[in-house]
Amino acid sequence: MSTESTSPVPVPAAAGTIRKPRVAIVFGGRSSEHAISVSTAGSVLRAIDRDAFEVLPIGITSDGRWALTADEPARMAISGGVLPSVEAIAESTEGQVSLPASPVARELVYTEPGAVPKALGEVDVVLPLLHGPWGEDGTVQGLLELSGVPYVGSGVLSSAVGMDKEYTKRVLASFGLPVGPYTVVRPREWADEDARPAVRARIAELGYPVFVKPSRAGSSIGITKVSDPAQLDAAIEEARRHDPKVVVEAGLIGRELECGVLEFEDGPRASLPAEVLVADGYDFYDFEAKYIDSSDVQIPAALTEDETARLRALAVDVFEALACEGLARVDVFLLPDGGFVVNEINTMPGFTPISAYPRMWEATGIPYPELIDRLIRAALRRSTGLR
Repeated sequence: MSTESTSPVPVPAAAGTIRKPRVAIVFGGRSSEHAISVSTAGSVLRAIDRDAFEVLPIGITSDGRWALTADEPARMAISGGVLPSVEAIAESTEGQVSLPASPVARELVYTEPGAVPKALGEVDVVLPLLHGPWGEDGTVQGLLELSGVPYVGSGVLSSAVGMDKEYTKRVLASFGLPVGPYTVVRPREWADEDARPAVRARIAELGYPVFVKPSRAGSSIGITKVSDPAQLDAAIEEARRHDPKVVVEAGLIGRELECGVLEFEDGPRASLPAEVLVADGYDFYDFEAKYIDSSDVQIPAALTEDETARLRALAVDVFEALACEGLARVDVFLLPDGGFVVNEINTMPGFTPISAYPRMWEATGIPYPELIDRLIRAALRRSTGLR
């Protein structure tokens, strides 16, 4: 691994002194992955080096309010099948945190109805632990760019493309990288009853089974495996509950693998890969199998040296093709003929206790606290704006 320093980055303070970098950890959000984001933030709050960084947890409620929250990781875990929320740990039901309106100031302000606004101090970097739309899709990244606040992870374009399964596939295919057969069900054509037979015929050409997915969602939410055409319409409607645009993918026979990518000073590198082991009783790696039941990942995956090397190289190629920054997790299938097919990319992968991304890097030689340190350092090195 790299020998680059992981000592904390000091930042200027008043009277010529220096202080620890102030990290705003932003989590929750309006997407259906709200609870996973809260759990991710709890894990990061537990692991981040408090001697190196000053931490300010900020939760985004399900209706979009930015709230100060308790710094209590134990209340942010998925426990006994109960999902956590920002609302449950917010310090106030009405208080609102505001980002700076100008890139020349990084002062956060907290307001409550009828109270004098309170300055929260400057923030040096944001760690946006948001999954799904209104967070991982370039929207929050754009807000931070406008505010001039450095942040961890990919920029606006890479985040938006990586969130949209259709455009991920289009970009990767344009770079000659392997993607599986798929089709897209667009909102207007599904709304037109006369157009639906053509949609169904297009999907039938993929061959059953197929996987019906919201185009811009994650954590396997809204995904249905369809083996019978009679189930198709219901599956599309289920996906449309989360996104009006739907991607339908051909079911591939192969091993499901994951690989982490991390940006170092000399460029991105890939972790040892993991293999998904789906718990008995599940057809595929859906939300319950991931977060509620006993599914797991094997790290490192039982691959040959050649397969491991090819997969790690492919993961970096995907990261570079989408112009990602900071981190990503690349999910692929290993087919019986030995070829790889890219399934999707996560530009802000989960950091929950069971998440593969930090576990893959731990197996590769970078423990969780050091991983967080590296991500924050990389964001502090990078400016906002065009780069």
